[in-house]
Amino acid sequence: MQALEALPFRIVGESPAFRRVIALLERIARSDAPLLIEGETGSGKEVAARAVHYGGARRTAPFVPINCGALPDALFEAELFGVERGAFTDARERRRGLVAEAEGGTLFLDEVDALAPKSQVALLRFLQDQSYRPLGSARECRGDVRLIAASNRPLEPLAAQGGYRQDLLYRLKVLHVELPPLRERGRDAALLAAHFAERFGRKYGAAAQPLDPSWLDWVVAQRWPGNIRELENWVHRQVLLGDAPVAPAAPVPGELPSHRDAKARALEAFEREFLLAALRHAQGNVSAAAQLVGKERRAFGKLLKKNAIDRRSIG
Repeated sequence: MQALEALPFRIVGESPAFRRVIALLERIARSDAPLLIEGETGSGKEVAARAVHYGGARRTAPFVPINCGALPDALFEAELFGVERGAFTDARERRRGLVAEAEGGTLFLDEVDALAPKSQVALLRFLQDQSYRPLGSARECRGDVRLIAASNRPLEPLAAQGGYRQDLLYRLKVLHVELPPLRERGRDAALLAAHFAERFGRKYGAAAQPLDPSWLDWVVAQRWPGNIRELENWVHRQVLLGDAPVAPAAPVPGELPSHRDAKARALEAFEREFLLAALRHAQGNVSAAAQLVGKERRAFGKLLKKNAIDRRSIG
C-alpha cells in the first residue's frame, strides 16, 4: 500500500486499535478480492474503503460509491447495471450503470445490509463472474471492478436469522474488516477533533488557535454514539458559532465527581457557551440568535435568563 501520507485524503489516528486496522487495510489493498467492512454508523467505513482503493493497483481508476439504503428495490438493478432505451416507460435514452462507471476501479456498496431479497439475488449473480445484462438488453456485459461492501449491522447474525442470504454473505466476506467505534480509540478523538477544528477553521477563514487541553479531555471522555461523523458535526457547529471550539468546565485535578454531577456540569457549561456563541454570531440580536439555533425567541430568552446571560454584554 502507498504510504498513508500519499493518499489523497488524511487518515487520523494513533491508537493501537486504529493501527491494527490500518495494518490490515494495507495487506488487503494488495489483493483484489471482495471486502466486507463492518462497523457502527459514522465509524469511517467509506474512508477505509477509499484507503484500500487508493492504496491498491486500481488507484488510478474510479472509486464509485452507492448507498444501498437510499435506493428503492425497483431501481437497484437499473442503477447497478444500466438501462437500455425503451426498457420501460420513462427510459427515453440509454444509461450506463455504476458497474460500467467503475470499470477498472472499485464499486463501494454502502449499507449493503439494507438490500431487499430481489436485489440480493441480482448482486449475487453479478458476483459469481461479474457478468450482467443492462435492463432491456439481450446482450451480456462483463465488468472489471473490485467490490467493497459496508454494513452498520453484522451480517452473520442477520443471515443466521434468515434476514440475509448466506450465499451472498460468503461472496461479500472473502476479506473482512471490523472498524472499532470511536469510544474504543482513546485519544484518537482528541486528534480528530483538532483535525476537524483546523479544517473547518481554514474553510471559514478563521485563524488557527491552540485548543484548550481541558476541551480535548472532555472530547475524549464522551462516548460519541454517532462516532466520527457525530464528532465532526459537533466541531463544525462549534467553529461556526464561536471563535474557537469551547472547553466545557473540567473537574479540578484530584477531585473525582460522580458521573451524574460531571455530566450535569459539562452540559451546563456547554449550554452556556453555546448560547454565548450564538449571541456573538448574531451580534447580540436575540431573535437572530434564536433563529440561528432553531428555537423560538421566547424559549431562547428563557435559556438566557436561566444561564444569567445579558445580551447587552455581548460586544
